Amino acid sequence: MAAACPCRPIAPETAAARLMGVLWFVSVTTGPWGAAAGDPKINDATQEPVNCTNYTAYVQCFPAPNIICKDFGGNETHFTGSEVGFLKPISCRNVNGYSYKVAVALSLFLGWLGADRFYLGYPALGLLKFCTVGFCGIGSLIDFILISMQIVGPSDGSSYIIDYYGTRLTRLSITNETFRKTQSYP
Repeated sequence: MAAACPCRPIAPETAAARLMGVLWFVSVTTGPWGAAAGDPKINDATQEPVNCTNYTAYVQCFPAPNIICKDFGGNETHFTGSEVGFLKPISCRNVNGYSYKVAVALSLFLGWLGADRFYLGYPALGLLKFCTVGFCGIGSLIDFILISMQIVGPSDGSSYIIDYYGTRLTRLSITNETFRKTQSYP
């Protein structure tokens, strides 16, 4: 015996809104032009884009469907949404295996023994901290702050390995070039 359906008819506006919401969700999560299309592939070991060379990586960008682009020669290209339109350059960092989380943990728990400085490649400072018990604790506190703020990094000049989608420090600096650019605008 079939059970009676307790469904009520839905207004056409409500049904259309629900259908559009489902279609939008499906197109964003599965389509090549969705939100993840412009994200680079991340190397699990370095947490940097896979094709990172000379501090630059290139990400494939997919134009939306039914876009027509005309180049300088007058040639038109019709995009369906599944082909690469261009490669967008993004910046990436040089990393050599020093983890930010490990450096902060060593500084917090074993900084008085100089373990943080040994890990980052500063053996002379590590030995000095070991012999002086972290400069009586003051040096350990200062090093913890400097490492946490990413002021002190690995000795080889590379950057820490930090999760790609995690919190990163971006350093801003003023040089003669940036000063001239700010002066040219009234």
